Amino acid sequence: MKKEFDAGRLDVTAFAQAGALLEAQEPLRAFERLQAEAVSSELPAEVRWCARGEWRAGSGGAGAPWLHVQAEATVPLTCQRCLLPLAAKLEADRWFRFVADEETAAFEDEEAEEDVLVASKSFDLRELVEDELLMEMPVAPRHEVCPEAVPMSVQDADFDAAEAERPKPFAALAQLKKKPGPEG
Repeated sequence: MKKEFDAGRLDVTAFAQAGALLEAQEPLRAFERLQAEAVSSELPAEVRWCARGEWRAGSGGAGAPWLHVQAEATVPLTCQRCLLPLAAKLEADRWFRFVADEETAAFEDEEAEEDVLVASKSFDLRELVEDELLMEMPVAPRHEVCPEAVPMSVQDADFDAAEAERPKPFAALAQLKKKPGPEG
């Protein structure tokens, strides 16, 4: 009998020992924090993710649960150059090693190449997927080549027209200087 695993309450150790695989394709709106970054919820967007558990023997003989997470999503953002919508492709591909407690995780995470997390019987795998994709968000999203020309001026035509219509006080003074006065 094959054991079923729940991504919302994952027993990490059992998942790794079973060498199990979980994968899903879900709408972006299922990931609240990622959805909050999107500029429009009207565009169809989805998150595809896959997680594979693995049990690896350690140097001291005892094994440890490992988790390989891959995720991708296309999130509608705003281009910071032209201010038009941009479909930002986010991809995450990372290994995680699990340890017994927070203290061990904090100590080993500084030295390890992989990320070290605390093993749990109710680990939220979907939250980890969302965290990884959020970390892939560009700081200033931009098109490689914007679909429309980007105006490089801070003034527009209305500003120039208003400037031309504005009375010039010194021009009026110059006219007064040119008029002959009552004396002569």
